[in-house]
Amino acid sequence: MTFERQNLTNEELIHLYKKLVKPRLIEEKMLILLRQGKVSKWFSGIGQEAISVGITCALDKDEYILPMHRNLGVFTSREIPLHRLFSQWQGKATGFTKGRDRSFHFGTQEYKIIGMISHLGPQLGVADGIALANKLKQNGKVTAVFTGEGATSEGDFHEALNIASVWDLPVLFVIENNGYGLSTPTNEQYRCENLADKGVGYGMESHIIDGNNILDVYTKITALKASMTENPRPVLLEFKTFRMRGHEEASGTKYVPQELMDMWAEKDPIENFRVYLKETSVLSEEVDDQIRAEIKAEIDEHWAITQTAPEVVADLHEELNDVYMPYTHEEFNHSDAKENIRVVDAISQSLKQSMERHDNLVIMGQDIAEYGGAFKITEGFVDAFGKERVRNTPICESAVVSTGMGLSINGHKAIVEMQFADFVSTGFNPIVNLLAKQHYRWNEKADVVVRMPCGGGTQAGPFHSQTNEAWFTKTPGLKVVYPAFPYDVKGLLNTAINDPNPVMFFEHKQLYRSVYQDVPTDYYTIPFGKASLIKEGNDVTIISFGAGVHWALDTLAKNPEISADLLDLRTLQPLDTESIFASVQKTGKCIILQEDTLFGGMSSDISALIMENCFQYLDAPVKRVGSLESPIPFVKAIEDQYLPKARFETDLKELLQY
Repeated sequence: MTFERQNLTNEELIHLYKKLVKPRLIEEKMLILLRQGKVSKWFSGIGQEAISVGITCALDKDEYILPMHRNLGVFTSREIPLHRLFSQWQGKATGFTKGRDRSFHFGTQEYKIIGMISHLGPQLGVADGIALANKLKQNGKVTAVFTGEGATSEGDFHEALNIASVWDLPVLFVIENNGYGLSTPTNEQYRCENLADKGVGYGMESHIIDGNNILDVYTKITALKASMTENPRPVLLEFKTFRMRGHEEASGTKYVPQELMDMWAEKDPIENFRVYLKETSVLSEEVDDQIRAEIKAEIDEHWAITQTAPEVVADLHEELNDVYMPYTHEEFNHSDAKENIRVVDAISQSLKQSMERHDNLVIMGQDIAEYGGAFKITEGFVDAFGKERVRNTPICESAVVSTGMGLSINGHKAIVEMQFADFVSTGFNPIVNLLAKQHYRWNEKADVVVRMPCGGGTQAGPFHSQTNEAWFTKTPGLKVVYPAFPYDVKGLLNTAINDPNPVMFFEHKQLYRSVYQDVPTDYYTIPFGKASLIKEGNDVTIISFGAGVHWALDTLAKNPEISADLLDLRTLQPLDTESIFASVQKTGKCIILQEDTLFGGMSSDISALIMENCFQYLDAPVKRVGSLESPIPFVKAIEDQYLPKARFETDLKELLQY
């Protein structure tokens, strides 16, 4: 291994050496503790330290790094107190996640480190969002995100690189090519000679770097950082290295040929650098011993602190309250001026007034810029707010959602428009595994609204007509909003944008241009978790949301003899159970109408809640009405058969006769 010190001073070389040795000595301690049963699991980065240390030392302390579980050197080089790291690994209360997640699955704004989730790919898109925020701020900062050679096969990798390239985002995409994904060798993972070659396909600069040579890593990253500050752009870096231990300790390395292990042992990044420093008289044996003794003493001292740190005590109130970031609803006074507008106009007004109110709000989606979106909701927005804040995206829902998360981390608000709610399936992972869990895991907001044009009745077939709210109401950490009238749409969307929690905002396409209402022209908000009592009666409680509310109104108009409470839920999470129970206790009968297929939908849980809390008030079983248990069809005759509108009247009358 050849080292080129360039203009580095002796002090800088010793500094790098200390940073290299520290994670290695911590790992050696952890491996002993693992064998003693004092540590539950360990993912080793032995042999790969030069990459983590070199990159972290080359970046400013206020530049974000998104590491993985073999990048201990990132955390130690950012000088996180060791007892906090140890407490995190041990699940202590003084860790970063209150015992809710393990190892390096955490982030910390204090040290500008954003940890991974087990679904590796989304963090690459998060880096895009962080870098986009930096670019909007024009602060010249660079973001570094780590991944392994195995994760380069994931769709998120390709989506994130494509977005970064198209938008010229200052991201260092760091591939640690260590030879194996668990036990699968690289020749079973990809066919190109080098992963850096993939950069060509994205029009992206790429480099191959010796990942075991600390000076190569540090000097090349330092030069790239300076260049990217002047000329913001993404760079793909493939670091050739090797994993000297198992994927995690329990899996071992028996699948690795011994000659390969021996070859890479000779390339050990710390031993080779130590020899170089001694040969060039930068490091003496005495100083080396002193460095190691001081680090070992620090490790032992902080391990002792961790052992006396409090264990996590289960606290039901705290556990449930940490799922969402606390948010106090803001009321806004508005004038009496109103105009008669459609649902589509209400959405557009909300977005426009919110863009004016929040200068850190960015809207992203397919065709939303000059074209104005598939439904023309953002028409004229580019002229008003510019393409920096109204951004056309490539067709890559997953990375765009993750980009929204990155924007939130770096001080922005994000709205992601799904062109159709159906397409959210390709962005499902970061919504339910990243956005939804972020605050619960490490107290970080996810200030992202996902707009969901949904619903049938337009003969658009199985891939443009789903109403898939039940995919998300099951996921703790998400808020789900589904209004039916222009007034509610505008007020609730404003609230969704203000709320720092992730919100899935459903907009029924058939209502876009068919429903009118007098709506205040000024900015206003409506609190989540408050249903709207549209009609009052004594015979039965009708509960619905979205288009179902209008179907219920049509049915009641045809049958004026029916005296019913009609409750429009408006928000599904949080759910207004107080209004539901009060109405059912008054009428004694309840029917729930949803557009989604019946099994596993919102009506099932609402029915169960009513049975558990209002059983003594019921004069009949709770009735549920939903669409057929099939995909939604295209042709009008069978779509009408699929949807529950026609069946609702029959079922309502049967319930009243019970």
